[in-house]
Amino acid sequence: MTVSCASGRHDQHDVYAAQCPCREVLDLLGNKWSALAIGAMEDGPRRFGVLQRRLQGVSPKVLTQTLRRLEDGGFVDRTVYPAVPPHVEYALTDLGRGVAGPLGQLRDWVESHLDEIRPAGTPN
Repeated sequence: MTVSCASGRHDQHDVYAAQCPCREVLDLLGNKWSALAIGAMEDGPRRFGVLQRRLQGVSPKVLTQTLRRLEDGGFVDRTVYPAVPPHVEYALTDLGRGVAGPLGQLRDWVESHLDEIRPAGTPN
């Protein structure tokens, strides 16, 4: 399926086309930490430490990189409150809230069907 480009920067968007910028967005949102971070912020803004505890297994470096990429993509806002130490919160933007639903459905589907999925490297 192709979609006309509303910004006028391209003739159309086609995720199957090699040079389509849509692929960068799919790469960002298809990353497990991005999908989980967006889900962790669905109920409201979160501080870094809260996100790190919720996303068990993510390193501070990877979480920082993920949040920066989501912020750069317009999915997350970062707000710094003047305090000592600085109080920083991350919250979904309208764009982030818009993609949270489909990503939540994917997370739910994975949890519901995990027992049916063969582990990588398992013969048919």
